[in-house]
Amino acid sequence: MGELSDPQFDIHEERVSPKALKALEPASTDPAFIRNFCIIAHIDHGKSTLADRMLQITGVVSDRDMRAQYLDRMDIERERGITIKSQAVRMPWALDTSTSSVQAGTYALNMIDTPGHVDFTYEVSRSLAACEGAILLVDAAQGIEAQTLANLYLALDNDLTIIPVLNKIDLPAADPEKYAKELAGLIGGRPEDVMRVSGKTGAGVAELLDRVTQLIPAPVGDPDAPARAMIFDSVYDAYRGVITYVRMIDGSMAPREKVMMMSTKSTHELLEIGVSAPEPTPTKGLGVGEVGYLITGVKDVRLSKVGDTVTSFAKPATVPLKGYSEPKPMVFSGLYPIDGSDYPVLREALDKLKLSDAALVYEPETSVALGFGFRCGFLGLLHLEIVTERLEREFGLDLIATAPSVIYEVTTDDKKRTTVTNPSEFPGGKIASVSEPIVKASILTPKDYVGTVMELCQGRRGTMQGMEYVGEDRVELHYTMPLGEIVFDFFDHLKSRTQGYASLDYEPVGEQEADLVKVDILLQGEAVDAFSAIVHRDKAYAYGVLMTERLKKLIPRQQFEVPIQAAIGARIIARESISAMRKDVLAKCYGGDITRKRKLLEKQKEGKKRMKMVGRVEVPQEAFIAALSGDTEKKEKK
Repeated sequence: MGELSDPQFDIHEERVSPKALKALEPASTDPAFIRNFCIIAHIDHGKSTLADRMLQITGVVSDRDMRAQYLDRMDIERERGITIKSQAVRMPWALDTSTSSVQAGTYALNMIDTPGHVDFTYEVSRSLAACEGAILLVDAAQGIEAQTLANLYLALDNDLTIIPVLNKIDLPAADPEKYAKELAGLIGGRPEDVMRVSGKTGAGVAELLDRVTQLIPAPVGDPDAPARAMIFDSVYDAYRGVITYVRMIDGSMAPREKVMMMSTKSTHELLEIGVSAPEPTPTKGLGVGEVGYLITGVKDVRLSKVGDTVTSFAKPATVPLKGYSEPKPMVFSGLYPIDGSDYPVLREALDKLKLSDAALVYEPETSVALGFGFRCGFLGLLHLEIVTERLEREFGLDLIATAPSVIYEVTTDDKKRTTVTNPSEFPGGKIASVSEPIVKASILTPKDYVGTVMELCQGRRGTMQGMEYVGEDRVELHYTMPLGEIVFDFFDHLKSRTQGYASLDYEPVGEQEADLVKVDILLQGEAVDAFSAIVHRDKAYAYGVLMTERLKKLIPRQQFEVPIQAAIGARIIARESISAMRKDVLAKCYGGDITRKRKLLEKQKEGKKRMKMVGRVEVPQEAFIAALSGDTEKKEKK
């Protein structure tokens, strides 16, 4: 905390006058004095630290109340050191008139701190749609990385003004000159135009706020038109109901006004309207270009959809705003409560979580071994891990996540067609054909990684359709691939093989027949449908060996020997055995005739046989989660 008392942090006493607080009164704010911007960067390049310094320098958070990563509200964000949820905050900033080319006065800066991990790109894309400009942040010791490029292209697609900034210039390993040239070459500009700041010490942050005020355009809208506001985020509060975060486009809204959601036609009264500064601050209303929150007291989370348009009930708008593109799930997994009676709680929890995480997709699903649950779509394995952990922490649920799958069409010899969404639905008997969904995948990668990407795609049964250069050093590869080969870990392998630089987009293009089989995992001769999978015949043996070896490590020893088998139909393709745990029945024998010991051992042997006949294997929740996520090393260390 030493740097918090640094003299640099007294800047706000000189730059922000008491009148600056008027910037928090949106009803009187002229759109010309509003700037909406977000901070985008690769993970761990210092977005949240820079946001902390901005909050201190503008004076909205006192040194006494300050803590590191102030805008990261969830415990899980603070523990992992990553931003998961975008956070909007309003800051007043009195522009230095001596160096300014724009009108002097106190400006209201609406800043959104966005996540850096690729699994939360949808959060970033929604934040960009609520802004006119973006600070593109690059670590001065690491340079441009994967999400730097991905987020830059997202920002350019939204026609945003980009302000390039090098962060962490105070690090011994920083090389600002080298990376300023790299960054200037990427966006088209001069290296001297790239700003140099330190989010830790606060150096250059005041100048950056001046640059934001000068370069980012003011929001444009019609103040006299019917009110239109875009919902870019929502959260659920147990006491106040749904809190909706909006960006005003046209018109204005005031407390106690009746509003309407344009997609559902539902009407509500505005109980409170205000801005985040950074704590919720009620105001007299919201005008053109402003970012704030609405509270209507609604408890039904389905009535406040992200991307919907809010308008006035008395004078409604006729044309809704263009919403956001739907997120494309990369990883599908079943989530089941360990206690079956928690199913309604899980359904309600997913509804509420969907409100704050619009990229989550789910539908009901059943499993013979696990009961009722939901089949959920995620943007990546980190997204799956975070959602599962949030459900467990915030809603007190104990969950099991299953292996992912896609939808198959199976035709048996008697011409009967079955739609299979879960391996347990795969029909028995002779199979005539199995159709799987295929997608057209576009992979964007630096040219140095073309070979490794092609090798990965061919290993996943991909067929190359073409290749083209996008610029000097980036290549776009086009493949048709089975969706089943993409949904589990393809994205993670792609990122690891290309050091995170490659990006993937795909769209469905129909179905194709393939030689697919169902691999069952048997414990003590009984199939456990949670571990079953539909895989290509060429990969069936490898999957069987992998799962049997993994489960042997994860399932604790029982009082009897447990065989773990992988089978295709009635044919066993792999087997491992968990040896029995033997109780020391001779512990109470302090000598005596050997026949006494033998009698006890024979009695134990008879008991083992009987247990083996009627014994059921106990599989702990950790074993399910670790076996299905491939996280065996972590579990063994624990």
